[in-house]
Parts: sequence; C-alpha cells; structure tokens
Amino acid sequence: IAPWRIWDIKSRDEEIDYAEAHDIPLKINRETNYSKDKNIWHLSHEGLDLENPANEPQYEKPGFLEMGVSPIMAPDKPTYVTIHFEKGVPTAIDGKQMNGTEIVTTLNKLGGENGIGLADLVENRLVGMKSRGVYETPGGAILYHAHEVLETITLDKETARVKQYLGIKFADIVYNGQWYTPLREALSAFVSETQKTVTGDVKLKLYKGNIINAGVTSPYTLYDEEVATFDADDVYNQADSAGFINLFGLPIWVRAKLNQKRAAEQKD
Repeated sequence: IAPWRIWDIKSRDEEIDYAEAHDIPLKINRETNYSKDKNIWHLSHEGLDLENPANEPQYEKPGFLEMGVSPIMAPDKPTYVTIHFEKGVPTAIDGKQMNGTEIVTTLNKLGGENGIGLADLVENRLVGMKSRGVYETPGGAILYHAHEVLETITLDKETARVKQYLGIKFADIVYNGQWYTPLREALSAFVSETQKTVTGDVKLKLYKGNIINAGVTSPYTLYDEEVATFDADDVYNQADSAGFINLFGLPIWVRAKLNQKRAAEQKD
C-alpha cells in the first residue's frame, strides 16, 4: 500500500538513480524533481527550492505549473463565468447542466487559463511539523469563492458565523483522516441543514489571478433592497436605533460606571 515505508530508496534522488540504473524513462530530472501529487481537484508541489520559505516559487519557469499559467502570463482580457447551485451543490455553468466531474474540469480549464487558484502556504501537519508547498486548484478556488458569495445572501448572520468557524474544525478532521467519525457525521448534518436555501446563480469575472464578483441572485435571498437602501424609505425608522443602541451598549456602560466607582473609592 505504501512502498516508501519499506523499500531501500530513501530520497527522490535515489529514485532517479534507480530509474537510470534500470532504464526507466522519466519526465523529470534532478533540477525539476519536485514532489507532486495530482488529482482532479488540485496539484501540489513540494521539495527542492520550495523547502526554504524565503524562496519565491518559480511560477514562470517552463514546466513548473501544469494546470494553468501564472497571473503575469494570463490574458489581458477577463473571462466571465456563471455558476448555478442547487442546495449548495454546483449543477451548471453558463446555463449548461453538468455533473460534478464536468464542472470541476471546466472550471480548471477556465481558471488555469486566467492564473486562478495558486496557493503558496505553510501547513501544520498532524505530527506538528510545518511543511511548505505550492498548490494549483483553479476549479476549487472558483467553486469555493462562488459558493461563499451565494451564502452571503442566503444564510442569516449567526448561521454563517457558526458555519465559518466550524469549517476550520471540519477541515482539520478531514485532513487528519478522521472522516469516519461521529463528529464528522454531526458536522456534515449541520452543513446539510444550512444548504437547504443555498440555491442561485453567481457570476464571476476571472482576471489575472483574481476572482471578482460580478453579480449574485437567489430565490431564497435574505437581501432586501428596500431595507438596505441609503435613500429615503418607509421600512426602517431611524428613530428606533436610539433605544437599540442604549440596550446593546448596556454592558459597556455598566462596566464603565463600576470602574469609575471603584477608582473613586481607591482615591478615598
């Protein structure tokens, strides 16, 4: 299952030595022998010059990036894309129904062409060590951004806040290989409940590594222009704010009052 743990080859250079000794053709050499792992969602690069966090990734170096180009090399003209979600799940791109694989593949192409989804980060591994890597995830970056935008108008404030910090715990659980645990199942149930109204369309502009919002709509939107307007309106009474401010600031007022009282007593 994991030959690396049991065989005599202990480094990537030794892998090349073995391949050369047995006439096994390789697509890499000792200068480009990064540790890479790839699937439909991402491509990771580790090792060589990346092991020193002071070194800038060589994004423009031929052969380094595989899923796209660097933002510098991306086109000068932006690309627009509209993603439709049903209960939190992406189901269509620019009006065309697609399955999950087709959606990720399509967005990988669009995002890669526009320098989207490059992440240079230092991760904290389960055993405590830090590891630096460069990741390519154009489709993943676009979907994450689009979904987050849609949630801004379909989730209430408290649900969105709780989901945000539980997301960090969920990521840790998955990263640490704890998928089949009661806690993961409970968190998934919470997420599923929050996604019942996350339906709608998100339009994005992709430009030189940037994902720029270009519009969002949903039949379950909680955004009301009549309430949010900065113009004169009959929905929100500005005079109501005075009582709210007094009550909302009550704990601060009480604390300040008691601190002043204690300070006066100490002087006496």
